[in-house]
Amino acid sequence: MKKDLIEEINSLPPLPSSVIELDKYKNVESTNVQELISIIEKDPLMVVTILKVANSSMFGFKSKVETLSRAINLLGINFTISIAIGSAIQNTINSNLLAYAVKNDDFLFISALASNIINTWVSTINFDLKNELLLPAFLQEVGKFIISEVIQKNRKSEEFLVELEERKDTTFCEKKYTGYSCARITANVFKQWDLSPNIIIPIAFTDDIESCPNEFKTKAQILEIVKILCDIRYPLSDENIHKALEKVALYNFDVENFLNSIDVIKEVIKQNT
Repeated sequence: MKKDLIEEINSLPPLPSSVIELDKYKNVESTNVQELISIIEKDPLMVVTILKVANSSMFGFKSKVETLSRAINLLGINFTISIAIGSAIQNTINSNLLAYAVKNDDFLFISALASNIINTWVSTINFDLKNELLLPAFLQEVGKFIISEVIQKNRKSEEFLVELEERKDTTFCEKKYTGYSCARITANVFKQWDLSPNIIIPIAFTDDIESCPNEFKTKAQILEIVKILCDIRYPLSDENIHKALEKVALYNFDVENFLNSIDVIKEVIKQNT
């Protein structure tokens, strides 16, 4: 399947201009909300996705979010940009996640959940680090669309799904069936699109922390923890929270701080589901 993966990545279309504009907006650290709105409104799918996330059970805002400006006000500029770019990239790949037996809306949920964990937990560690990780957290599972496409083409979906159920170790199954983890495939997709090393490198090393360059190691450790919590089939399960907690302790993050953040997120979702 390695050859099929390479072909899928090489055949991807270029990123839409809206993503390039958003990246430029993000890099100049603009706070002009009207400028951001004008960029996002060029892509109606971005608007729909942002409103869908803002109205999800994850946030539980008091009233329905019906306008893009209100969504930006509630979610924040950086969080909104992450959702917008993630939406455009998902649409550009234009695939599904049938091999994982989940829907694209499930992917949107775990991607938004990942960014929400960064927003809630990492903001208590380092505010600048939070802003740097919102987008990589949202994007780090994009490679699953490529994996799903290749597994379906090779008619291995049923076999792959059985293995996922038995092992409950998604990364192991991805490596077994394709030769690569989702992290490595995502990194290669983003390399193909010439995205920033600040996005690519932390994602690439989430399943190989020891080999990660020191300047990116903390980011990769956090993304690994978030990836465990946001498993596409079992997000925030007790088992995955326990696995993530072991990593939190291993990497010397504050355990109580982490658990409090996860409890806050779980409680909001529970109240609004």
